[in-house]
Amino acid sequence: MRISPMFVTVLLAGVFSGAAQAAKPTREETLYGQIDQTLKNYQQARDRYETGDDSQLAVMNKAIEDLEDQASQCFKLKACSKTKVISAYEQLIRQSDMPATGGPQPALAPQAIPALGTTVKLLGTGNLQLLIKYNEPLQAAIANWLTVNRGFFMDSWENYHYMRYLMAPEYEKAGLPEALLFGMMTKESGGKVHSVSKAGAAGPLQFMPATGRRFGLDAGPGYDMRYDPQFAARANAQYMNERFEELNRSLEMAIAGYNGGEGRARRIFGERGGDFWQENVYTEWPAETRDYVPAVLAAAWLFLHGNEYGLTYPKLDYSPASLTLQRATTINELTICLGNPHNQSGWFRVLRNLNPHYEPGQYIAQGIVLRAPKKLVASYQANCLGGPRSEQARMLTQARKAPVFYRPPPVTVAEAVDDSEAVAETAVSEKHNGKYIVKPGETLMMITRTFDCDLSRLIKVNDLTPPNYVIQPGQEIKLIGCKK
Repeated sequence: MRISPMFVTVLLAGVFSGAAQAAKPTREETLYGQIDQTLKNYQQARDRYETGDDSQLAVMNKAIEDLEDQASQCFKLKACSKTKVISAYEQLIRQSDMPATGGPQPALAPQAIPALGTTVKLLGTGNLQLLIKYNEPLQAAIANWLTVNRGFFMDSWENYHYMRYLMAPEYEKAGLPEALLFGMMTKESGGKVHSVSKAGAAGPLQFMPATGRRFGLDAGPGYDMRYDPQFAARANAQYMNERFEELNRSLEMAIAGYNGGEGRARRIFGERGGDFWQENVYTEWPAETRDYVPAVLAAAWLFLHGNEYGLTYPKLDYSPASLTLQRATTINELTICLGNPHNQSGWFRVLRNLNPHYEPGQYIAQGIVLRAPKKLVASYQANCLGGPRSEQARMLTQARKAPVFYRPPPVTVAEAVDDSEAVAETAVSEKHNGKYIVKPGETLMMITRTFDCDLSRLIKVNDLTPPNYVIQPGQEIKLIGCKK
């Protein structure tokens, strides 16, 4: 059978036409192609601009406008990858951070990307506001901070602001944004510097011992630098900059590395790239890290924009000062005698955070200078150097948690004869040549009250051992300087 050449031509045209229709790109794929082309246009214009062609500024700004339009179209399509758009913005932001050449610099449209503030510029990462708007894990993390963990978040805010003068300058010197510091501290410890995890991580930023030593946080008997807010912030800044350097300044990957391990971060970055929100990267991290990253970013965002979510932060005076102790005392005792004016939560946590090397019940010698808020100094002078509240604080902090039961040894009949003079004998009469023998159940505070002594002097002349200055039955106590 002879086939007409015209028939073959028509048949082939139909086949190619069908193939073309089958291969027709989706709307999403078309947008992806447009976004890639926009980035190429911007890159080419930027290269020409750097050679001195100022006319390319208009081309660069046109590319930015095009990307904004393409992003708007993408977000209206259910199947369109928002990660693709965010990654495009990341590239544009990094490329726009060019050295000055003497002419005007192109600027990303502030009304479209208003979050090009400290967090984005310093970290060279994607647009955080865009993430907050379209990233559901981040939205869920914000909701968590505003609901079940709102109290924890607000406590962290207050704790941080009393320590801010120690911590924030360390981040500033390292070129990192304060919001990131707050976000990490809030998630790690809530601003409680003595927090210790089950794994042994400690301090406001939860350093493990080995990592802490690597960044200068030494630990010894009675002294662990991981608890110090200033040194912990400095070490954290050094650690994060180290991660940014090796992870192409990816904010999310650096945060993930802090929680999930720097070795894992390097491996995932090397094998799969630095886009934390890509499925093949995201699923490589353990569940804890997948929760940790959005929680940190959400806390950082609320630090900057809390008022937009109905957060009202307490108006307290966080001004720092120094407090020179005029008598030996403990943080527990100070907390009680200071009361809670100017701070409804009291001063225990603040004093502990600012002076992390002292235990709550440890006696701190006269003359030691403590870090303290300015508002606290006047209250110390008025209430902690003598008078009813000072004595009340001493009595309460000396009290034992369990009662002391004294069972005298059995006596003979002869010994049991009533001796009225012996019964009438008081503790004062048992004082002999300025000395006193401690009876079972007696505490140093009880002896201080009985003989009207100065506690600081009593501790000193008897060479009692801190932190609790415990005395034992039968021990001889010198009562030098006592009034009775």
